[in-house]
Amino acid sequence: MALSLDFLTLPLLAAAALVFISVLAGVFSARIGFSFLLVFLVVGTLAGVDGPGGLVFNDFRLSFWVGNVALAVILLDGGLRTNMSTFRTGLRPSLLLATVGVVVCTAITGAAAYWLLDLSWPLALLVGAIVGSTDAAAVFSLLKSSGVQLNERVAATLEIESGMNDPMAVYLTLTFIAIALAVAGGSAEAMGAGDVLLSLLRQFGWGTLLGLGCGWGLAELMKRLGRRADGGGGIRALLMVSGGLAVFAFTTWFGGSGFLAVYIMGVVVGNRARRQVRPSLSAMDGYAWLSQAGMFLLLGLLVTPSGLLRTLWPALGVSLVLMFVARPISVWLCLAPLRFSRREMTFISWVGLRGAVPIVLAVFPLMAGVPGAQTFFNVAFVVVLTSLLLQGSTIAWSAKRTGVTIPDPDDTEHARLVLGDFVLDASTPMESLCAFYGLPVPDESTQSVGDWLQSKLNRPPVPGDSVLLGSAEISVRDMKGRRIGHVGIKLG
Repeated sequence: MALSLDFLTLPLLAAAALVFISVLAGVFSARIGFSFLLVFLVVGTLAGVDGPGGLVFNDFRLSFWVGNVALAVILLDGGLRTNMSTFRTGLRPSLLLATVGVVVCTAITGAAAYWLLDLSWPLALLVGAIVGSTDAAAVFSLLKSSGVQLNERVAATLEIESGMNDPMAVYLTLTFIAIALAVAGGSAEAMGAGDVLLSLLRQFGWGTLLGLGCGWGLAELMKRLGRRADGGGGIRALLMVSGGLAVFAFTTWFGGSGFLAVYIMGVVVGNRARRQVRPSLSAMDGYAWLSQAGMFLLLGLLVTPSGLLRTLWPALGVSLVLMFVARPISVWLCLAPLRFSRREMTFISWVGLRGAVPIVLAVFPLMAGVPGAQTFFNVAFVVVLTSLLLQGSTIAWSAKRTGVTIPDPDDTEHARLVLGDFVLDASTPMESLCAFYGLPVPDESTQSVGDWLQSKLNRPPVPGDSVLLGSAEISVRDMKGRRIGHVGIKLG
């Protein structure tokens, strides 16, 4: 009897064909503004049980496993590309958005789910927690492919937030699952405030400590291997991916946030061993794209469109409340005290991209046996689909519309239009500047232009920041470390 290899060839053929078709369709769709991630999700859905492909796939455990591994790889890649200098402007706002912002989004979206989906409060808040955080895969890939250069404050806030808000979303999801199961089982027991705080501190504390420690150790190892380790950039990328997954798994097993640990590890390695890491980034990009493709295809296969239609309109309502009410309110509450401009807050509100994280989190209640868990999965899918379709496809347009982009240094005409015709050293005395251009002399005339501009901004400056002085607009042209290097003057 001949040995049949159908068990190998047929699944491999289906998987390879799906990835090939998705990438090919993504290349063409990207030209008209749609994201690759949306294409992967749609192709997976069309290949599923209700689509032309007719593939029957309902292995939530495998999808959960693949989703977590893929997110770990994507967060590691994002961390490796994050310059430590961006933490100067992005750390405080990102921490607020990743903690307070997620809680506010969860509460408001949960209220919408309570009203629209007719759920109990524990289950409604569980829906809010599932869709409450932005997604690193969507943010990293769509900001990179949008073709716009955002100012450092906005870009750093969005990227660091997406890398740090998963722990809070996971924590809230697990908490509300426990509450929902306790209520369904008729148990009156609930976690005390001390238990809640201790669990949260454990997640963030161990995630941060293990990420920093393991990142330092891997960075030192990379330095000792040098830039010409056997195998070149590919073998170093494999070393970093395997190390990152090991840290993710150990931290999660130990009770910390594996997502936070692997992101911080990537940041530490990418900055401490930059010369050794840089040749490996192209290989890391391939790992990240493969992770995104596999994750979104599997999640698309899990969806049953015929079942999705039953909750389509309430789910769309939840998605719209999240995009137009919950996210903007949370952003304004967190960023207004940090003196972000109205345009910056508007753009950050709009680019609260949802991707694979909500769908992966929606698998949690399915695996835990929460009553009505399939509804949560359907809602998460609709939220992700509308976010990628509406928000993901309008990043470039909304960035230009809100004026949060900075000119390309090689585009002299655009730079002059935005930053002014005249360039001055930031050490120029304010008194001299005002006398030469006939501008009103401010009270702080003894300061240099750079110090005066920085005091008026009252926040870490970035290129593109500007302040009005009489009929002139004085802008930050470039930075020298933490201080302003040159300013631009726009008259009239």
